[in-house]
Amino acid sequence: MAKLLGLTLVGLVLALYKNHRSSYQTRLNAFREVTPVDLPNCTLVKGIEAGAEDLEILPNGLTFFSTGLKYPGIKSFDPSKPGKILLMDLNEKEPAVSELAIMGNTLDMSSFNPHGISTFIDEDNTVYLLVVSHPDSSSTVEVFKFQEEERSLLHLKTITHELLPRSSALTPLWITSLWIL
Repeated sequence: MAKLLGLTLVGLVLALYKNHRSSYQTRLNAFREVTPVDLPNCTLVKGIEAGAEDLEILPNGLTFFSTGLKYPGIKSFDPSKPGKILLMDLNEKEPAVSELAIMGNTLDMSSFNPHGISTFIDEDNTVYLLVVSHPDSSSTVEVFKFQEEERSLLHLKTITHELLPRSSALTPLWITSLWIL
């Protein structure tokens, strides 16, 4: 009799578990078919076919893209090349991207692995670009000054710290103060 009662109890628990799991799959649409949607005004932008990790749009329409992230578990489209920062002007009729040259000799370009980016605009309209980078599986914040006339970035400094988390985004409160997300 005890065995029968035990088997019945196990059967009820398994039935409730299966029903519970099934209801979560239904609520989360785990087995839903996704139908492709053709968007009429979307076009492929040449130069970022492999995708971008993050973007930041300035008030004047200039847009920065971080590309080339190499991260465990994520497919890298060009594992032999370091990451780069691209620029696109959204005010153009047919926007195109261009790679920004990185000036200065303080950044090791071979290990540049950009992830999240943010901008800070100073009182004199100087644009600073802050980039979360993951060289050698660590985290750093690279600080650049955007030189609009030359269409380049001047590397100012690298921020490293043992307590800097493995983050993907940051919010600059000022050029020397960061809120890491």
